[in-house]
Amino acid sequence: MNEALIECVPNFSEGRDPAKIREITDQIESVEGVRLLDVDPGKATNRTVVTFVGNPEAVIEAAFRAIKKAGEVIDMRHHTGEHPRMGATDVCPLIPVSGISMEQTAAYAKKLGERVGNELGIPVYLYEHAQSNPARKNLSVIRGGEYEGFFKKIKQPEWKPDFGPDEFPASTGATVIGAREFLVAYNVNLNTTSVRRANAVAFDIREAGRKVKDENGNEVVKPGKLKAVKAIGWFIEEYGIAQVSINLTNISITPVHMAFDECVKSADSRGLRVTGSELVGLIPLQALLDAGKYFLNKQKRSVGVSEEELIRLAVKSLGLDELSPFDPYKKIIEYLLRDEKQNKLVKMNLREFANETASESPAPGGGSISAYLGSLGVSLATMVANLSSHKKVWDERWEEFSKWAETGQQLKDALLKMVDEDTHAFNRIMESFSLPKGSDEEKKRRTDAIQSATKNAIEVPLKVMQLSCDSFDIIEAMAKNGNPNSVSDAGVGALCARSAVIGAFLNVKINAGGLKDEAARNNYLKSAEELKAKAMVREAEILKIVESKMNEGS
Repeated sequence: MNEALIECVPNFSEGRDPAKIREITDQIESVEGVRLLDVDPGKATNRTVVTFVGNPEAVIEAAFRAIKKAGEVIDMRHHTGEHPRMGATDVCPLIPVSGISMEQTAAYAKKLGERVGNELGIPVYLYEHAQSNPARKNLSVIRGGEYEGFFKKIKQPEWKPDFGPDEFPASTGATVIGAREFLVAYNVNLNTTSVRRANAVAFDIREAGRKVKDENGNEVVKPGKLKAVKAIGWFIEEYGIAQVSINLTNISITPVHMAFDECVKSADSRGLRVTGSELVGLIPLQALLDAGKYFLNKQKRSVGVSEEELIRLAVKSLGLDELSPFDPYKKIIEYLLRDEKQNKLVKMNLREFANETASESPAPGGGSISAYLGSLGVSLATMVANLSSHKKVWDERWEEFSKWAETGQQLKDALLKMVDEDTHAFNRIMESFSLPKGSDEEKKRRTDAIQSATKNAIEVPLKVMQLSCDSFDIIEAMAKNGNPNSVSDAGVGALCARSAVIGAFLNVKINAGGLKDEAARNNYLKSAEELKAKAMVREAEILKIVESKMNEGS
């Protein structure tokens, strides 16, 4: 995505009154250019985590309206809840998603903070990347003393707000606004009601650790096991359990599955059991894919399974569905941002796809079918890799086959994407031809659009050819070294891959005829001819191996 997108995840100090929460989220949805992704209320914490995304200007406008409405409908003088808090809008972070730097995102956070302070009269503290003072970057340090202690704290010179009045408004409290990396809010469930024991686990794992006395009786800090982790223990009356409440501030340093497993180890050492976990807000897709692979690796099983299976395994292994159903399509940020119209063909079942192909519509055509053939070819080889990985007599070779299967899954997914991409490319050409051509300027614009669309319609099948050629490596490896009972499947995979390459070649050739740039056309055709020749050779080599293996077994 080239468009500048930022995510905003404000936390509002209201989790029990749906009407008030709706009033706040209505303000967000009233702004054009933003998309509300998630609303996650907690009764025990009396706090709602809201997630929305959009272009920067629209996001800070939506955030401003939400902060204003929260100040109107939430009265902090009557607020109680398990989570630390200091204001009606307790914290409002901005997170860069795409097309924008952290520095630029921080500038937008400052712009929002200044407006909230000046126009709403709410004290604003900047944090993380938006804060230049190292002593005031950490959210927990800023929030220290919480709502009740801030009437005095705000009067201290070192705690003068960055924006707004230095008087603490009793009704709205203060708010913290900043720019940060993607944070995962994650709670681990324990089979105890003891907050003290939950805190003990939290202190074991969190980076800040705990205070202990050394051999001289001096108080020192003993760091916890995990970096980029904040954690506390609390009791959730709604569920009747204690939890370790965790903020993972950099999941590339400490991923979800690592935090979970460290909680399991710590809990076990203290006679406790981890029974599951809970995700608050959204999570990146890769975090769950990594978790799924982590647990498969622990079982010494192939990680080359589908995206859906990796997610299912992650959810079950982490116990994310213990307290409530876990819907990946509502909790994974990429799924919420995905435009399902772009995946129309891949979402069809086999009969629907065949019917659509056979209909009077010119798309899907040969290009989409070629891409699908390629995906089937590499899928067969991936199947052989997974069967081989799980074969008892080859236990010591499971990692070898797992790596092949993982590569196969990546190629399969890339080729499946091309099924719809080829149809989009065709539609783009048709749309270009339908552009107006009344004036000279319109004619030029139409010609340029047609040529641009034609290039795209060549490059898509050319990519199908390359991906399908890449799949011959795994197909050949499985024909040579995979489960001998499945060698015929590898052979069929080679036939599919070769057909995919030749089919896509026909698309490259017919679309190249409409390209006016002769040099570019010749380059495209040269590349396509080379890939076609390579596919023919690779298919013949693999079929010889298949025939030889089958003859050995007969």
